[in-house]
Amino acid sequence: MSQPLKGKVALVAGATRGAGRGIAVELGAAGATVYVTGRTTRERRSEYDRPETIEDTADLVTEAGGHGVAVPTDHLEPDQVRALVDRIADEQGRLDVLVNDVWGGEHLFGWDTPVWEHDLDKGLRLLRLAVETHAITSHHALPLLLRHPGGLVVEMTDGTADYNRDRYRASFFYDLAKSSVLRMAFSLGHELGPRGATALALTPGWLRSEMMLDTYGVREDNWRDALDRVPHFAISETPRYVGRAVAALAADPGVARFNGASLSSGGLAQEYGFTDLDGSRPDAWRYLVEVQDPGKPADTTGYR
Repeated sequence: MSQPLKGKVALVAGATRGAGRGIAVELGAAGATVYVTGRTTRERRSEYDRPETIEDTADLVTEAGGHGVAVPTDHLEPDQVRALVDRIADEQGRLDVLVNDVWGGEHLFGWDTPVWEHDLDKGLRLLRLAVETHAITSHHALPLLLRHPGGLVVEMTDGTADYNRDRYRASFFYDLAKSSVLRMAFSLGHELGPRGATALALTPGWLRSEMMLDTYGVREDNWRDALDRVPHFAISETPRYVGRAVAALAADPGVARFNGASLSSGGLAQEYGFTDLDGSRPDAWRYLVEVQDPGKPADTTGYR
């Protein structure tokens, strides 16, 4: 198996589950050493109270062909993030890929709830988890990433800049959080580009995360059983799909052409030729614009 990232070191901040886990595993499959962080360990759960752990993710990275290292970290705590980066520097002497995937806001926003009716504490907590964590992590990790030319920073969000610009996303707080991360990638691109590194924003499509599968009462092996209730779920993708997007970007010597850009897993599949685990190439954001948002019947023909 080709391992184009052999000898490279990555940090996936927020790798307990979902896209972060998929990204960590695919970076491992490409040969990287991957530090995976989060707040849920085999000894202690976060307020999500879910069974996925960072140790499980690290094991999956190693099984895929890389080297997974689990480091419990609350990315709202600067001292913990500083200690994490110091450890990577001591053990590896370099950082080639930083993926800012910390989120944690699923239980903190109300759909179509105006700001004056939204729980203020939950809304502000969402912003801290989704925005402040990324800033803290970049502040501490980027000096290490800049030690060697060619570093890559991936800011994970929901929606492309083009899609989000003209559409209200769920609530004031959710919309603000996801738009802020898009802008972070743009700003980091201006700061990192002249210094030999690349920053970009990346969104998966409709993600078949552990939480989403649970919501619809299905598993990965029978996810299509949910289509009777949610027909447009047919365009969904596994977390490994966006993971393959990150691995392709990290292995691309010309990745600087994307500096400051907003990208999607489906768009990058067309660029690099990778597929999801089932061999398909779902293009969720084009599907949303052309099929789901106009109210057309679910039909993924030509979109996966």
